Amino acid sequence: MKLPRNVYKPLAIGAPEPYRELPVRLERMIHFVPPHLEKVRAKVPELARSVDIVLGNLEDAIPLDAKEAARAGFIAMVRETDFGTTGVWTRVNALNSPWILDDLTQIVAEVGNKLDVIMLPKVEGAWDIHYLDQLLAQLEARHRVAKPILIHAILETAEGVKNVEEIAAASPRMHGMSLGPADLAASRAMKTTRVGGGHPEYKVVADAGGEGPRAAYQQDLWHYTLAKMVDACAANGLKPFYGPFGDFSDPLACETQFRNAFLMGCAGAWTLHPSQIDIAKRVFSPDPDEVAFAARILAAMPDGSGAVMIDGKMQDDATWKQAKVLVDLARIVAAKDPDFSARYAI
Repeated sequence: MKLPRNVYKPLAIGAPEPYRELPVRLERMIHFVPPHLEKVRAKVPELARSVDIVLGNLEDAIPLDAKEAARAGFIAMVRETDFGTTGVWTRVNALNSPWILDDLTQIVAEVGNKLDVIMLPKVEGAWDIHYLDQLLAQLEARHRVAKPILIHAILETAEGVKNVEEIAAASPRMHGMSLGPADLAASRAMKTTRVGGGHPEYKVVADAGGEGPRAAYQQDLWHYTLAKMVDACAANGLKPFYGPFGDFSDPLACETQFRNAFLMGCAGAWTLHPSQIDIAKRVFSPDPDEVAFAARILAAMPDGSGAVMIDGKMQDDATWKQAKVLVDLARIVAAKDPDFSARYAI
């Protein structure tokens, strides 16, 4: 067992000190870009002004014969773009793939000082994080990277779900986790080909009796897993994210799924299509009316102690904490997005 005093020591001589608290960043959407496509890369400078995170995808959805081109394209994209306050991420190939070592060594060597987070797919246990943690420290030291590159784990295997708490606590380099429903469905032998969202056959029905058809209610296949992931992240100071929603033709279902995740505690979601960017902004930015009410709670209870009545509802230290989450998030959103800044008026 590692002693507590050693947890925050660099894992390689010359590597940067690990973060003790995650940097405060707006991360409502992780927007995926296929960097092997030159016409897509050309749009990234403009895209970076409208999204919170640009992620260069090197794993699934990249053809096998384009893996090296995707890696080279990502490096070129990061070198050539001024991202400002927008996060720069990459999803590397899985640890059991033949491309992962080149992904890590080349990207950290070439653009390590501009890279914020590495998204690691198919994480099954703390051992995967420990391996990447040590390797990143060695690469950071070798290439004089000034700040630690964080790790974001994708929860997409049954073993990963079983070990989610250990994964969350594996390293101070951990940024958060995303739900990966497609691969998780395959890992569990679930009978669905949908990528995220509910399923019309996963439902409950009303009790028998009476006349007419019995009411049926569609359920969420991912509720248990998402809640387990959110708890593991919250307990360890990490950020949970909903993953992809694959039906680009159904914006209402996408918005509903994103909103459920937001209400449960997720910081954001993946956006795979430009049409999902505004949905993520709308959902993961707090409602102006709720922000205004939360600001009234904070004003009435400056130090968070005691209890007050506002509009006939009792507010105490627990609701003060909820209000602070909303107002703090609203301030971060307002700093990035002028439209929301005007609506929040804080």
